[in-house]
Order: sequence, then structure tokens, then C-alpha cells
Amino acid sequence: MGDYSWIIAAYFVLLGGIIVYFIAKKIRMDNQIEGLANGTMEMTPEEFFQFRNFSFGGKGRPKYALHHDFEGIYILYNRTKNMYYVGQAKKIFERVNSHFSGRGNGDVYADYKYGDEFTIKMISFKDSGFDSLNALERAAIGKYNAFARGYNKTRGNR
Repeated sequence: MGDYSWIIAAYFVLLGGIIVYFIAKKIRMDNQIEGLANGTMEMTPEEFFQFRNFSFGGKGRPKYALHHDFEGIYILYNRTKNMYYVGQAKKIFERVNSHFSGRGNGDVYADYKYGDEFTIKMISFKDSGFDSLNALERAAIGKYNAFARGYNKTRGNR
């Protein structure tokens, strides 16, 4: 048999290049998500409810959240347990509200009701640089490890 060591070496070089490519891609997406998250306001559920109540109700009050709801992702962070939940919605304000009023993720709601401290970040899909809402959500779930060590039950929609 001939000397096939060059084939084996070429295989490992190719494999190494593929691994480096995927690691670099993951780092780029993590940095992109971090930049988007750092560029948005962070609020507590109580601040969110104040905003929601001001925006939704009362005669003569502006209905900002009703008329300016947007498509994007939200990042719920349990500061007490250092756990994340990432979700997506066509109407972010409605969906975030559901999580803290018992109609969303049951584990998030239970921890909130038992007194855990949460923060909320909402990121618009528009101008995010991602080609789909699913891709944006998957990247954020990966960035915050919300599937392996958070509240997410999947790695995101496909």
C-alpha cells in the first residue's frame, strides 16, 4: 500500500479549517447579539407594567404600546438565579406581558411570583442584521445559553 499520510494530514487541515470557521461565526453572532442587547433599554417587570398601564389604558392617555408594538425578540433575565429566557414575537409588548401575568412560560412566571428579580430587554428585528426572526432568536438563545442552562425548552425555531 502507498503512503497515505498526506491524505490524513490534508483531512485534519480541512477539519481544522471548518472548526475555526464555525467558531469564528459563533463569536461574530455572539458579538452581534451583545451589541444589539447593549443598545436597548433594560427594565424590570414593574417598570414594564408601568409603561404598559400608561400606554394601554385611561381616557386621553397615549396608546403607544398598542400602536407601536414591534416584531423582535425579548430577553428575560432572572437575576436571582442567573437564568435567561429568550423568545420572539410579532407583538413584543403583548408577549412580554404574557410571561409576567401567567400566560407565558410557566417556570418564568413561577419564579417571578415567588420573588425572583427579573430584567427585560426587547430587541427589534428591523435593522438587526439577521435574515429572519428565527435566526435572531436562535443566536440569542445560544449567546445566553438559555437552552442548556436557562428556561428555553428548545434551541429556537427553524
